[in-house]
Amino acid sequence: MKVIIVEDEFIIAETISNSIKEMGYEVLDSVSNYTEAIELIEEESPDIGILDIQLAGKKTGIDLAQIINEKYHFPFIFLTSKTDQFSLQEAKFTEPYAFLVKPFNKHELRASVELALYNYSQRKHRHIESLNSVIKDCIFIKQKDQYIRLKLSDIIYLQSDSVYIDIYTQQDKIYTVRASLNEYIDQLNVQFMRIHRSYIINTQHITKVDLAFVHLNDNKIPIGKKYKEPLLKKLNIV
Repeated sequence: MKVIIVEDEFIIAETISNSIKEMGYEVLDSVSNYTEAIELIEEESPDIGILDIQLAGKKTGIDLAQIINEKYHFPFIFLTSKTDQFSLQEAKFTEPYAFLVKPFNKHELRASVELALYNYSQRKHRHIESLNSVIKDCIFIKQKDQYIRLKLSDIIYLQSDSVYIDIYTQQDKIYTVRASLNEYIDQLNVQFMRIHRSYIINTQHITKVDLAFVHLNDNKIPIGKKYKEPLLKKLNIV
């Protein structure tokens, strides 16, 4: 996951950068003003931003947040000082996904990143009217102490085992998350379909359908009785 840091104090920017790297995320070059930030966003398409409210130059972090909301659509965290009350009030109107008050430690930084990602996914879920409700055609899953971004096109199927889900991908990797299939179906796009009480499949990977099974490359997935007709209709093979 790519993180952009927009901070005009070098030492603070370096501290944030080192902590973010320890969390397992990719840190883009730190920038100190609005213009540099826009250039880097255009070039790298970050997944989350950490923005100081007060920046070098005429435009502030608030100006940057407004253009992110209007054009680039990714979550951001505001950095602010305890004395910056007026700017803090203005910043609220941009609806940031988290605040981080200076001085802060690495644990507070980690909590802010996790909170921002959670708030972003919740906000997107509330505003999207179709199943295309993911971030840049990807889904974020938590593995241990970090979030991993999976492309939806790489997911072959999801298998539920009680309170856990195994996510099988094209890279022969399996990711396990604590959730239900009902929770996940709303985060996936229209290419995904539930075909059994224990399975959601990516229909783009179907290679064959027979009386009782869907074949996804080398994987053989059972079709539940009540899911068969909707599946065949979706595939236009009724």
